[in-house]
Amino acid sequence: MMKTIRISAALLLRANGDTLLVRKRGTAAFMQPGGKIEPGETAEEALTRELSEEIGVTATSAELEFLGQFQATAANEPDHVVIAEVFLLHVKDDDIKATAEIEEVLWVSPSEPGEIIMAPLTEHHILPFYRHRRSQAAG
Repeated sequence: MMKTIRISAALLLRANGDTLLVRKRGTAAFMQPGGKIEPGETAEEALTRELSEEIGVTATSAELEFLGQFQATAANEPDHVVIAEVFLLHVKDDDIKATAEIEEVLWVSPSEPGEIIMAPLTEHHILPFYRHRRSQAAG
């Protein structure tokens, strides 16, 4: 039986429209920054804590725009499914650095991320959702 991991994740966007993906130490897949929601925490509280710990970004709950809940196979934990509360956050990119368990940060175009390995949640759910939303807004 699949076990469930509840996480909170951010679609971080900078002014030029690129989004930030992170790769945890010892893993291959890039994903949205974020992490597990601890008992007693709201999704927003978990995300602001994780963003601060992982990439040094300070955000308030008020700055987070809820995009939706997404579910996918976990990238790094076999027999697990992640259920992610995903929020949009606009950032300035000059203060972002990999800290804690993050080995690499990468800015990519949501429409042309390039030849990188991405977590299923990122590749099949969050980026396609955002591309669709953006095309709806433009149309």
